[in-house]
Amino acid sequence: MAEYDIPDELSYSKDDEWARPKGARVVVGITDYAQKQLGDIVYVELPVVGTTLHQGDVFGVIESVKAVSDLYAPVSGEVVEINTDLASRPEIVNEDCYGDGWLIAIALDDPAEVDDLLDAAAYARHIEERSE
Repeated sequence: MAEYDIPDELSYSKDDEWARPKGARVVVGITDYAQKQLGDIVYVELPVVGTTLHQGDVFGVIESVKAVSDLYAPVSGEVVEINTDLASRPEIVNEDCYGDGWLIAIALDDPAEVDDLLDAAAYARHIEERSE
């Protein structure tokens, strides 16, 4: 899995979103694997602040020169912040998917949902299985 950056401190969904818990909030983005599969990202559609999401809900769309993909909520809660920089510079997701290219922040309904996500090793195995 050397070709993909999969930070140990994050949790992952099988839909290629990552989750970084910060207190009662979770910051969400797409993984290095996802951004590399998409290619050059040209547009990101995000929900409005205040939107209530359930784990697995579609919360937005990400568009690249190759494809359009739905974005899925890795946890349930209320959207409390969106990355407004992506409206004018969606390529930030390609440049820094785990940092400045984050997508949304969610106020957690159930912190235990984070425990249901994959750790880095399990996510790496998930990618390998899909690639076979």
